[in-house]
Amino acid sequence: MKTRFAFLTIALAALLSGCNTVHGIGQDVQGAGNAISRAAR
Repeated sequence: MKTRFAFLTIALAALLSGCNTVHGIGQDVQGAGNAISRAAR
């Protein structure tokens, strides 16, 4: 269940970010991953 939530959160963040480059998407995914890590602590 947690992996499903994490995947959906990352996918949603990438879609909503509106960035036009692969680099920008990578930064958004990294930011979402960091937020999930902080929430898990």
